[in-house]
Amino acid sequence: MLVYRVSKAQYAEDLKGTGAKLFGGRWNQVETACIYTSESRALAVLEYSVNVNIDFIPRALSICTFEIDESKIKSFKISQLPGDWKDVPAPYSTKVFGTEWLEKGIGILKIPSTVIPDEFNYIINLMIGSAHFKLKSIKDFIYDLRVKNV
Repeated sequence: MLVYRVSKAQYAEDLKGTGAKLFGGRWNQVETACIYTSESRALAVLEYSVNVNIDFIPRALSICTFEIDESKIKSFKISQLPGDWKDVPAPYSTKVFGTEWLEKGIGILKIPSTVIPDEFNYIINLMIGSAHFKLKSIKDFIYDLRVKNV
């Protein structure tokens, strides 16, 4: 299965989850290494858009394509998530929820997107090695600022 991630070009090859580990994310606490990906390029762009300030969006980005091992995916329905999972900013409860599953050794978390709950993000666990995913390609991506103006 293929999943996608938008990032600044200089971080496209980072397979250590440096940003997530340093700053945490909706589904991980600081010090928990993971890579956030989406089921489509379009969702990856939307997720990137809602997580950056329009004044700081670089025009030149990269879209990374990953192949993931479907047998390593743990899927979650909305009813299984903390009640405040869509809150902005991301609540502590979701950070703990995701981190606990990653620490249990789950390879990939399949979580509904807060932007489009009928679509999914895939959080790749880096604490268990890299056998469950592979970076397939990195392509230049020019961000269209009209997306942020919608």
